[in-house]
Amino acid sequence: MVPALRTLYNERFTNGKYQAFLDSLAREAGEAPAFRVAETPVFVPAALTSKLVQACEEIVEVILQPDFKTLTQDAIPPALKVPGENDHPHFLIIDFAVCRQENGELAPQLIELQGFPSLFAFQELMARQYRTHFDIPPTVDNFFNGLDGDSYFSLLQELIIGNHDPREVVLLEVAPHQQKTRVDFYCTQKRLGIAPVCITELAQEGAQLYYRHEGQQTRIRRIYNRVIFDDLVKQHALPGAYPDLFQDLDVEWITHPNWYYRISKYMLPMVHSSFAPKSWYLHTLPVIPQDLEHYVLKPLFSYAGQGVIIDVTAADIDRLKDPENWILQHKVQYAPVIYTPSGPAHCEIRMMYIWADGSPRPLLVHNLARISKGQLIGVSNNNRDTWVGGSCCFFER
Repeated sequence: MVPALRTLYNERFTNGKYQAFLDSLAREAGEAPAFRVAETPVFVPAALTSKLVQACEEIVEVILQPDFKTLTQDAIPPALKVPGENDHPHFLIIDFAVCRQENGELAPQLIELQGFPSLFAFQELMARQYRTHFDIPPTVDNFFNGLDGDSYFSLLQELIIGNHDPREVVLLEVAPHQQKTRVDFYCTQKRLGIAPVCITELAQEGAQLYYRHEGQQTRIRRIYNRVIFDDLVKQHALPGAYPDLFQDLDVEWITHPNWYYRISKYMLPMVHSSFAPKSWYLHTLPVIPQDLEHYVLKPLFSYAGQGVIIDVTAADIDRLKDPENWILQHKVQYAPVIYTPSGPAHCEIRMMYIWADGSPRPLLVHNLARISKGQLIGVSNNNRDTWVGGSCCFFER
């Protein structure tokens, strides 16, 4: 999107450089990512960067409202509420489509947001390897707020591990070694020294949790949580029993599971911004719009794009038996702004925040990008094209 950088990058790109980049990713992470990594990063011009930051801060202001927990009390399905919720999430990720305004300028449009971690460790590795293998000038940066690789991981260590012994902190997931995001788990383990642990590896004594570390029964004092509890209750074939994580346990959650629901699609109708498409809870709509072709229908309690109806009809709405669990959102028109040797592509940009205990507001630290040439953005939907997949952004300083 920065024309001079895009042209130079495309001219100097070779498949040999790309393969060396992929090999370096796999070597340092311990294995190759289980998803496609794009041939290119995204170069974000300063004007768009400013709009992205503005959009994020407007969303943060919604979360900072004194009555935010009251406004989102119905966001958490009753069966999925976990005791011990803290004051705010430790992570915040906000996804935007890159679009064109009527005046031709680039602008973000909010797609989704979560109070949940993303690929915080792997994205640093990806950005660093792009710099190593391609011509990324010093005029652009993947970090925010003056951070670099060392200070970034210092913040993550303080947030995730704190004053605990790393052996007493685990990255918790359902079957972590089978997840598509496992490369991030391995990067996290290498950088912070915490092990990815399956919920079936947990043992419980009273309100305390344990796991075996190097053959020793080890107390868990803090959980870096990667479990999506909505998925957890759907698991029927896990090889082994596990503790009931919905009880009041003597453990710190980073971040607490309830925030995954409070900061989610449930929030979209609460965000009033020029960078957010209009959204409504379906059951509150007085009249169904006549121009449904300009809208998408999203289930509140389904994730990773599952269940989204892109080409909405009145019949789709009539069939719904639980309209209170759906939102109708004005359709976002992605712009084909990334020019690649195999055709133009569009992208989403994820802005990644951390929020330390005691801090008045979250801190923007890093980013993630997805590049696509199809109707669906997720990296799982772009395996047949080139110059698509997971990526990261470099923002003009």
